[in-house]
Formats: sequence, structure tokens, C-alpha cells
Amino acid sequence: MFIQTEDTPNPASMKFLPGQPILGPEALGLDFPTVDASGASPLAAALFDVDGVAGVFLGADFVTVTKADGVEWMRVKPAILGVIADHLVAGLPIVLDGAATAAKPATSLDEYEGEDREVVEQIIELIATRVRPAVAADGGDIVFKHYEPRTGVVFLSLHGSCSGCPSSTMTLKSGIENLLKHYVPEVVKVEAVA
Repeated sequence: MFIQTEDTPNPASMKFLPGQPILGPEALGLDFPTVDASGASPLAAALFDVDGVAGVFLGADFVTVTKADGVEWMRVKPAILGVIADHLVAGLPIVLDGAATAAKPATSLDEYEGEDREVVEQIIELIATRVRPAVAADGGDIVFKHYEPRTGVVFLSLHGSCSGCPSSTMTLKSGIENLLKHYVPEVVKVEAVA
């Protein structure tokens, strides 16, 4: 099995593309920032067995791995490639039943009414069509969490290579905030939340 790798804007994260679906095109990404969080994914748990792996993010057709500080990619990359290839070739489950469908935005549209609901629908649509595909190309994901109508603040959660990335603040402020403010005048500011 040939697995392509790509550097990400975050030097601590690398994107692994096995040429086949991981979660599939309709699923939201799944973030496993610690070994304790990896119980829902046999693949993530296996990757955490590689000494030096600090985080795993599963996307539609990629796996992003974050290495620990002080660990060199040339030391952990071959083991990561081996774990992913062995797991996929063996046909082992990537996530346990129900884990992929459990991932969803934290906020329901039912929490908003009238004009506020329309604003949230616009925000979610822009993030889904313009932001998430670009961020996925860099091995990460951004998920809408909440909109505060009174202040105009949008709260987003960063995952994968975006989490802890040195350029994530600039992406959030210069890119996403400007995009949302342009198309949705009610948006005043964008903030990152866990």
C-alpha cells in the first residue's frame, strides 16, 4: 500500500493520505488529542502506540498525526506509515460503531430563532463550503460551536493540524473572520474554543 504524506502549516503535524476513505466524505473529522481519547478508534489507538505520537485526527480520506515536542519526523514517520498500512490492509475498523456519527457540531439550530437562526445557517454554510475544505487540505478541521447574537461573536473549534498551529490565529482572524464578516454583516469577531 502506498501512502502519500504532506507537510502541514503546523510543523508538529503531518498529513497521511492512504488513497482510500478513512471516515468517508460525509463524516465530520474525529480528533483524538490524547491517548485517553482514542478509545473510539482502533486506528488512533494503534498510532498512539508509536513512541512520539502526541495526537491523531481522522478526516474523510486522510489521517493527521501530531508528534511530541523534541521528536523528529524521520524517527516516527516510518512507524506511522507502517501502522496505517497494516491497519487498512488488514481491514480492521477505523472507528468503533457509532463513533463517527457521534461527532457533530456542539450547537443545534434549534437553539436559535428568527433572524439569529438565519445568521447561524449562513455561518454554518460558509464554514462547510469555503472553510472546511481548505482546512482539510492542510490536515485539519474547523467546527462551528456557537454564535452569540448579542455580541456578534462566532466560536469555532480547531482540530487536527490546526490545533496548536503557529499560523492558526492568523488563519482564524485574517481568513475566517474576514470571510464571515464579509458575507454575514452580523459577525463581529471569531474566537477559538476547545
